[in-house]
Amino acid sequence: MFLIFGFWFFYPSSDEKFPIIKDKLKGVCWVGGREGLKGGELKNLASIGANAMSQTPFGWQSDPNSPEIRWSLEDDRKWWGESGKGLEATLDSGNIHQISTMLKPHLWVRGAWPGEIEMKSETDWQLWFEEYEAFILDYANFAERTGMPFFCIGTELEKSSHRTADWKKIIQAIRKVYSGQLTYAANFTEFEQVEFWTDLDFIGIQAYFPLSEKDEPQLKDLLKSWRSHLKIIESTVIRFQKPVIFTEIGYCNTADAAREPWVWPNERKETALSEAIQALCYEAFFQSVWEKDWLAGVYFWKWYPDGKRRDPDFTPQGLQAEEVLRHYFSNL
Repeated sequence: MFLIFGFWFFYPSSDEKFPIIKDKLKGVCWVGGREGLKGGELKNLASIGANAMSQTPFGWQSDPNSPEIRWSLEDDRKWWGESGKGLEATLDSGNIHQISTMLKPHLWVRGAWPGEIEMKSETDWQLWFEEYEAFILDYANFAERTGMPFFCIGTELEKSSHRTADWKKIIQAIRKVYSGQLTYAANFTEFEQVEFWTDLDFIGIQAYFPLSEKDEPQLKDLLKSWRSHLKIIESTVIRFQKPVIFTEIGYCNTADAAREPWVWPNERKETALSEAIQALCYEAFFQSVWEKDWLAGVYFWKWYPDGKRRDPDFTPQGLQAEEVLRHYFSNL
């Protein structure tokens, strides 16, 4: 049985162009910790006005061109927060504070990222989809058993997402065991090409859109950039008549945060830190996108149970961006 918080619903607008969302998912991407929760972590998250989080367990693929996937719900080598016990305990703590969970299983690819997964033969593609279906169904069953209301069927698998029939088969299999609502987390370079949105409840976007080439962009520059991205998003919304979730969005606390938001912190070690630019990127999102009728919610990458841990980093915790988040999450 699902614990339903009543955060949102949608219905067709009068001109039937866009779905309209009454209440939004105000979320973060929760980082599963090495150790168990000590108490107060989810209360702290709720204090900024958040009502949603995604939790991410991992499967492992040793080579982006190999069909073999390894995974385990329980494994002594896993971090506690990514194990079945940790996921469920975090879910339960979130429920106490009216914070819903989206389960968002992810593939960790050695020396690559999921967007590079591509088989070299039709036989290997069929083997990969068989492996992937078994992997994702394990977590779909877990999400159903524990009552998680949202489930993400895949993340940034953009060299596979053109295989519509294979993905529809996986979605059908998930629907047989899971009764909550489904999305797929398409990369911002991918979502326009996905054809199986019709079979899901939301269009999911990893929204790391580039916002400016300037070293010191102003808010007006970022707002202008968002307007061009919104045209593309809205054409997809009109086509499929589905609301959108930004399954991830985030910005490092660096001076170049708006240029290539997707770049990992380890690749920014020589870049000057800037709380102000990170916060400006947050502000631009909220001014440009947050009040769009079709936006069902957002999950900001990322949020640590025990607070900010390094520089540079994506987390807004303890920085100016957290105050922007608190302002908009608490006042909608």
